[in-house]
Amino acid sequence: MIFFSPIGRRTGARLAAAAVAVLGCVLHQPAHADELVVSAATSLTDAFKNIAAAFEQQHPGTKVILNFGASDILMRQIANGAPADVFASADQTAMDKAVGAGVIDTASRVDFAANSLVMIVPADGKLALKTPHELATRSDVARVALADPASVPAGRYTQKALEADSKQLWEAIKAKAVLATNVRQCLDYVARGEVEAGFVFGTDAAIAGRRVKVAATLPTPQPIAYPIAIVKTSQHAGEAKAFVDYVRSSAGQTTLVKYGFKPAAQ
Repeated sequence: MIFFSPIGRRTGARLAAAAVAVLGCVLHQPAHADELVVSAATSLTDAFKNIAAAFEQQHPGTKVILNFGASDILMRQIANGAPADVFASADQTAMDKAVGAGVIDTASRVDFAANSLVMIVPADGKLALKTPHELATRSDVARVALADPASVPAGRYTQKALEADSKQLWEAIKAKAVLATNVRQCLDYVARGEVEAGFVFGTDAAIAGRRVKVAATLPTPQPIAYPIAIVKTSQHAGEAKAFVDYVRSSAGQTTLVKYGFKPAAQ
């Protein structure tokens, strides 16, 4: 049984309503000629804000509009007609869905960063949890924050990592799950102590600073890779390519490393 904490449910409802409002706004307000719309996975928020600012300095005639969210939700926005020039996903599955929907220039698709998956606990937690198995077996662990595997790459990576250990481990932890609509919401649940533990990307744990502690790093069956591509309907293909190139440049990669990302496998 998957359940939601009262606070988590209210927070989720507010975020869902906000997402609908943002989507409605995006769908009905075309980007201006000098605006480059970049839809990027939530875990890229801090790094891409920095990258966008640096890109704008090099391209003074271009304003980068950043749209962050769960990768699958961003893909659906683009497929439904929301203006976007660049799509950066936190996993291959979301990008594969974009390919299937025919919304990206497949020739432009390339991996640009890698990440890790970690189990985190509140910084002031008293349970001294160290492994996912403890989450499954200990009676004093009632709630575990998970990004929703149905729409969030971090959730998919978590499910596959736990299932690689055993199906029973995944099922036991899923029964205690408080589902999050994106990886940063999952991080917040843990940081606020609303759950005993959670699973996020290593970069998200680093952003949280002293609010959470990393209890374990989980191996994943597939590497955590971030692909980026130009949206097929982009009216700013030249600028979009320049942005992708900047993300992959030494300056862009230095910024990504600064925020805890690893270089993409070559």
